[in-house]
Amino acid sequence: MEVDAVKIVRRIAAFVLLGLGAATAGAGLFDDEEARRAILDLRQRIDAVRVESGQGVSRVSEDTASFRRSLLDLQSQIETLRSEVATLRGLNEQLVRDVAELQRQQKDTAQGVNDRLRQFEPTKVTVDGREFTAEPAEKRDFEAALAVFRKGDFSAAQSVFLEFLKRYPATGYGPSALFWLGNAQYATRDYKEAMINFRSLIAREPEHVRAPEAVLSIANCQIELKDTRGARKTLEDLIKAYPQSEAAIAAKERLPRLK
Repeated sequence: MEVDAVKIVRRIAAFVLLGLGAATAGAGLFDDEEARRAILDLRQRIDAVRVESGQGVSRVSEDTASFRRSLLDLQSQIETLRSEVATLRGLNEQLVRDVAELQRQQKDTAQGVNDRLRQFEPTKVTVDGREFTAEPAEKRDFEAALAVFRKGDFSAAQSVFLEFLKRYPATGYGPSALFWLGNAQYATRDYKEAMINFRSLIAREPEHVRAPEAVLSIANCQIELKDTRGARKTLEDLIKAYPQSEAAIAAKERLPRLK
């Protein structure tokens, strides 16, 4: 912009000088006063052009400076936005991790609750070939009583099996509990009570897998009580009622020895 102004000034000066030269060559058409005025006018024009040129340059400089400031502000805003985006991205990643951890904890909690509830829910059990539904406490108490019997503490076994049958009168474990109770009583020579419980088993479930053994055990109690006639009758009934059972085979072997 400044170069253009200089060029203009030079052109005006050249034009004026040419005009002055032409005037002089024109046989003194202008006197000295007119020449001075022409020169002053030329100077004023040149000064005006310079001022205008300077103002233009100043405006360009100001515009350039303003533009640079705008660029710097924009760059600063961009950097700020980048920082905020990075922060938000980090927060989002942390949120994703927190949600995943929360979901895992909820899953573990739900599984734990289900496991605890399952401890109180009835479950299917199979004992002596019979499948039935039992409460967790019922199953636990029967297995505990049977463990006492298997340890050989027959007196304590009687107590725990009697308590079990009293606590769970309708239990599916009933026939098996009566069988082991009778065996515990037989082991402590309480033959009469043993026979009562063996007969209760047979009356309750004559087709139970333990029924043939219970009949044979009744015969053994009768033999211990010196009731030979009763024992023979019981063994004969066993062979008729359960001919294919192992207890019936044992009864056939024992009958000839009874007199």
